[in-house]
Amino acid sequence: MNSSERNLRAVNLPADWAPDSWRARPALQMPTYPDPAGLEQALAELRRLPPLVTSWEIFSLKKQLAEAQEGKRFLLQGGDCAESFSDCESGLISNRLKVLLQMSLVLVHGMHLPVVRVGRFAGQYAKPRSADSETRDGITLPSYRGDLVNQPEFTEAARVPDPRRMIKAHARSAMTMNFVRALIDGGFADLHHPEYWNLSWVGYSPLANEYQQMVSSLGDAVRFMETLAGSEVHNRIDFYTSHEALLLPYEEALTREVPRHWGWFNLSTHYPWIGMRTAAVDGAHVEYLRGVRNPIAIKVGPSVHPDQLLRLIDVLNPDDEPGRLTFIHRMGAAQIADRLPPLLEAVRRDGRRVLWVCDPMHGNTESTSNGYKTRRFDNVRSEVEQSFDLHASVGTRLGGVHLELTGEDVTECTGGARELTDVDLERAYRSTVDPRLNYEQSLEIAMCIVRKQNQLAVPTLR
Repeated sequence: MNSSERNLRAVNLPADWAPDSWRARPALQMPTYPDPAGLEQALAELRRLPPLVTSWEIFSLKKQLAEAQEGKRFLLQGGDCAESFSDCESGLISNRLKVLLQMSLVLVHGMHLPVVRVGRFAGQYAKPRSADSETRDGITLPSYRGDLVNQPEFTEAARVPDPRRMIKAHARSAMTMNFVRALIDGGFADLHHPEYWNLSWVGYSPLANEYQQMVSSLGDAVRFMETLAGSEVHNRIDFYTSHEALLLPYEEALTREVPRHWGWFNLSTHYPWIGMRTAAVDGAHVEYLRGVRNPIAIKVGPSVHPDQLLRLIDVLNPDDEPGRLTFIHRMGAAQIADRLPPLLEAVRRDGRRVLWVCDPMHGNTESTSNGYKTRRFDNVRSEVEQSFDLHASVGTRLGGVHLELTGEDVTECTGGARELTDVDLERAYRSTVDPRLNYEQSLEIAMCIVRKQNQLAVPTLR
C-alpha cells in the first residue's frame, strides 16, 4: 500500500456531525416550500430510492484527484450551468459527453498527462440566485432556482417550490448516468472508433484539421502499441459526475452509510461542490460537506481572504487527506492578478494539500446592450492563461479547469474561432441561466490550455 492509499484511510469521522446537523446552521439559498407535509413525504420517498453512485467510484475519483494534486493528472470538469428536465434526451447527453471526450483527447495529447473527466451533469438541477424574488411588469414572484425546485416560466404556478421535483430530479439523474455508463462501457470513448468522437460541426470548424491530426496521432499510437504487444489495447475511460450541493434536504436524503466502509457518503454524485454564496465557514453547506467522505470542492471568488481559506481547510480537511479538497478560483480576467496570489501564497506557506482549479466562466459574466447575459471568449481564455502564470510564479500548480459548456451549436458566449458578436447571440441563445461555451469554443479552450502549459513547461512542484 502506498502512502497516498494509507492517507486516504487516515481520517476521522467528526464526532459532532450527522447528515442533518446542517439544520442547526444558517442555511442560505433555500427555497420556502408552502406544503411542509408534502416536503417530508417527498424526502421520505427519496430516502428509500437507490443511490445514484457507489462508494468505490467515489474512492476511485478521490485517488485520481490526489494524483492531480501531485501533478500526475489534470482535471477537466465541465457541463451545463443548470440542467433542465427536458435535456434528459439521448442526443443532448451524448453530445455533452462527446465534447468533454474531445477536450480530454486534446489535453492528453498535448499535456502528456492522464485526464480526470468529470461532468457537470446528472444532478446539476439547482442554481443559486441573487434575490429570492423577481419582478416583471409590476408582478413579483419567487425566483427560478433550477428544475430541482421550480419552473422557469414566469407564472405563479410555475414558480411555487414543488418538493416532488426532487423525485423527478433523482429519476432524470439516474437515466443520465445510466446512459453515460452504457455509452462508455459500449466503446463510445474507444480510440479504435474515432468516428464516435465526431460531431457534425468538425468538418466546418477552423479547428478541424488540428483536432483530426490529434485523433489520427493517438490512433496511430494505439495501433503501434498493439503491434508491439500482439494484442488489442483496451482503453476504457473513467467518467465521474458532479453538481453543486445547494438544496441540502435533497443531498441529506441521498447521504448514506454503506457496507464495509465507515462514515457517510453523498451518493447523489461523486464530487459535490459549494459556491461562493454558501461557503461561509459557520454556514449549513460547509457543515454538511465536512462530514461526507466524497471529494469536495469550494468556489473561491475575489472577495475571499486568505484566513477564510485556511479556516475552510481546517473545517473541511483537518487530516490533510489527499484528494479530499479542491479550491475552484473564479476571479475574472480583470481581477485575478491582484486577488489570486495572496490566496495561493497563504495555502502554500501553510503546507496544506489542495487541488487548485480555474473556473474562467463565472467571473467574466456581463450583459450586452441588447439584453443578453454573455461571456467574452477573450476574457475566458485570459483568465485561464493568467492562472497558469500566477501559479507558476508563486510555486503552486494549476491542476484543472471547471467550465460551463455544451455540445450544442449555441451562440451564448461571444468571440472564439468564428468571432461571434453580440448580434450572433440572438441566433441560438438557449440557456435558462448562464451562458455556456459552445462545442467549438470548448475545444479551442482545451487547445489554449495545452499551448500555455507547454510554453511554461512547469516543473513538478509540491
